[in-house]
Amino acid sequence: MPAPKNAFKAALYDTNELLVGFWVALASPHVAEVCAGAGFDWILIDGEHGPNDIPLMAAQLAAVARHPAHPVVRLPVGETWLIKQALDIGAQTVMIPMAETREEAERLAKALRYPPEGIRGMGASLGRASDFGRIADYAETANAEVCLIAQIESRLGVENADAIIATAGVDAILIGPADLAADMGHRGKPTHPEVMQAVETVIGKGVAAGKPVGIMSGDTAMLAMARKAGIRFFASSTDVSLLSAAAANLAASMRG
Repeated sequence: MPAPKNAFKAALYDTNELLVGFWVALASPHVAEVCAGAGFDWILIDGEHGPNDIPLMAAQLAAVARHPAHPVVRLPVGETWLIKQALDIGAQTVMIPMAETREEAERLAKALRYPPEGIRGMGASLGRASDFGRIADYAETANAEVCLIAQIESRLGVENADAIIATAGVDAILIGPADLAADMGHRGKPTHPEVMQAVETVIGKGVAAGKPVGIMSGDTAMLAMARKAGIRFFASSTDVSLLSAAAANLAASMRG
């Protein structure tokens, strides 16, 4: 029996459907499960800005398993040991923030894959990814199903976008306009014309190379431009912002 099929990775390449997602940062298996069943194509379990660790992410992966929304795990950094743990707990798609050079992209791609293509440590029988050893040929088939999303969200990343996009094993790119805007000197202004131009340029490079590009943005102008430019997947909100806004609206209506 082979490793489970990564339907999200397949959809990025095999369909023209725009995949819609949602950011989950509250570090709660219940919240992740609720969001995974809401109708999104994918959800992101955020370990960069959400208070998540490996056990919490493992619990969320287990909680969402019965829903069709594909769980993407974003790690805080691209450390090889952390990537290994994320994969072993069952993550098939991993997002790494702040990819800035070809060398870094190559290292990340290798960290997701078993030798000889990569450097992922053997030991699959101990992990949830192989159903604790019940998938006998997991190590022989896992490389084809893992998916690396590298985030481009800095000036250096934009400058090296061609090289990052062209790196074998980088399966998709996600642009982070907020961090990019800050790095370009426009903090809090992700729709500044210079930022918009940089985002459009990176999307164009991905489209030209046949590499799926996504974006996280709640701004309608940014999303309209990105969709026109050819993004394949996007998210526009988070569990934190959704709950915060709904709670504030309810409190205001009750006082009114």
